[in-house]
Amino acid sequence: MIRVLIADDEPMVRAGVRAVLSTDPGLTVVAEAGDGAEAVELVRRHRPDVAVLDIRMPRVGGIEALASLRGAAPETGVVMLTTFGEDDYILQALAGGAAGFLVKSGAPEELIAGVRAVAGGAAYLSPKVAARVVAHLAATGAGSAAGRRAAARERVAALTARERDVLAHVAAGLSNGQIARRLHVVEGTVKAHVSSILARLGVDNRAAAAVMAHEAGVTPPDLLGAPFRSEP
Repeated sequence: MIRVLIADDEPMVRAGVRAVLSTDPGLTVVAEAGDGAEAVELVRRHRPDVAVLDIRMPRVGGIEALASLRGAAPETGVVMLTTFGEDDYILQALAGGAAGFLVKSGAPEELIAGVRAVAGGAAYLSPKVAARVVAHLAATGAGSAAGRRAAARERVAALTARERDVLAHVAAGLSNGQIARRLHVVEGTVKAHVSSILARLGVDNRAAAAVMAHEAGVTPPDLLGAPFRSEP
């Protein structure tokens, strides 16, 4: 059973998130918080597998709570809930180590998939969030869109063929165990590949690697069996 904490200052949003998660018998909500400070306190008390945090809350927001949770409960994965217009906050959360990013207006299935992915040690970016992050990076002095795509493709091209396979699965939100089963290798091999990928791409975590995969045009694999491809 995957144990989840929800933090949002709007009771109706918390109720909606709880209702969506309750449709999956493998998930259970163990606590709810109205701001980041309460979230940190409840995470310390309940030790959930995943904390779903609104990125902006009064008193203590999701970014500040994320920083505290990295030290107080590093075993708890963090999924950020965001709305449009919060791209700067998304980048801060990405740098702070959040593993999942979802938009509140997204499909309920994305919330369940994101929580499950993060609980399994993977990263999960809503396609809308990934597209916004890539666009925002290009629009804020972090390089032109064409320049960033070229740089990302150059870094991805330096990976081995197997590492590119693994990166595509990372971008799809799969855990090491899931990737190992799909590629018919042992999990330790996937873990070693992921470590090498992060080092070669010059990023700190799987979520950042997923963003770079999107920038490079790496298409996530068809999870029904077709191999991944890179857009030309």
